[in-house]
Amino acid sequence: MQLSGDRRSEAYRRMLRIRQFEEEGMRLMKGDKIPGWFHSSVGQEAAIVGACLALRDDDGVTGTHRSHGHPIGKGAHLDALMAELMGKEGGICKGRGGSMHFADNSIGIISESGIVGGGIPLATGCAFSAMVRGVDQVTLCFFGDGAVNQGTFHESLNMASLWKLPVIYLCENNGYAITTSVAQSHGQPDIALRAAGYGMPGVTVDGQSVGAVYEAAAQAVTRARAGEGPTLIVANTYRFDEHMFGLVIPGEPYRSVREIETYKRDRDPIYLYRTVLLEEGITEKNLRAIEDEVVESVKQALQFGLNSPLPRLKTLPDYMFNSPIAGHHSFVAGSTRIDRHGN
Repeated sequence: MQLSGDRRSEAYRRMLRIRQFEEEGMRLMKGDKIPGWFHSSVGQEAAIVGACLALRDDDGVTGTHRSHGHPIGKGAHLDALMAELMGKEGGICKGRGGSMHFADNSIGIISESGIVGGGIPLATGCAFSAMVRGVDQVTLCFFGDGAVNQGTFHESLNMASLWKLPVIYLCENNGYAITTSVAQSHGQPDIALRAAGYGMPGVTVDGQSVGAVYEAAAQAVTRARAGEGPTLIVANTYRFDEHMFGLVIPGEPYRSVREIETYKRDRDPIYLYRTVLLEEGITEKNLRAIEDEVVESVKQALQFGLNSPLPRLKTLPDYMFNSPIAGHHSFVAGSTRIDRHGN
């Protein structure tokens, strides 16, 4: 299963959208336009897009704290994502979620979480729901190498294997859990070998190759839809930026400048795929047209976010509580009842 036809151009488009969205976000952080934290996925675009392109629109996805790219990889529009970064009412979560909590049910983005490994049991539950409902939807679960040592990883993989749930566990192994390397924190640094303990396939792929990730994900999706159970995919990738924008790590550097620059020069997934596309006959003119299109879409998203209003204070309780009683949407805090209009 290989990317072909228009899907090749779409892969390039989505990778560029992630890259430029993240770069614009970092500029906004410098200008104090974004509250909270910002974790850039620059360098990891191929792992995200390759996996997401193997899915249908109605398949589910769970993400991580580094998850701006996952909705974009799944096909989300940029406007509401940019507004959400800014905490604006026009955001995908009405400005309530911010950088680490994008959600968009229209394209299957179930949740993203600042909790390490937090999406793993949710993805397992989503896959269980599909099995119970008798539908052939699958769930793709993104997590980092640091999450592999969380109990939720082991519990979820065991359950998914026992019940043959339609879920794909995809580890974006960028080599570091903040500053701790895989070699320093994993008794078995070959993460794909963990799959054998749960009776499921474990596959390692070049996470800088969108085609390689797509092929592995497509095979896993086919298995899942056929009722053959879960797969663990380890995409070896690399984050070009610091763990978090503006984070200063005291003491000795945990990775060298040479290491970072080598990846940026030789292993940039966008440059690598652009070269592949040119070799496959896509013209420079067509690629430049895609690049211009992406630049314009990010500009429009930026303007949408800047023009969106901040949420009004009296709407603070909105979306915090959902009553099963039709027409009843109030939030109860202690002995004080606040209706949805702030009264």
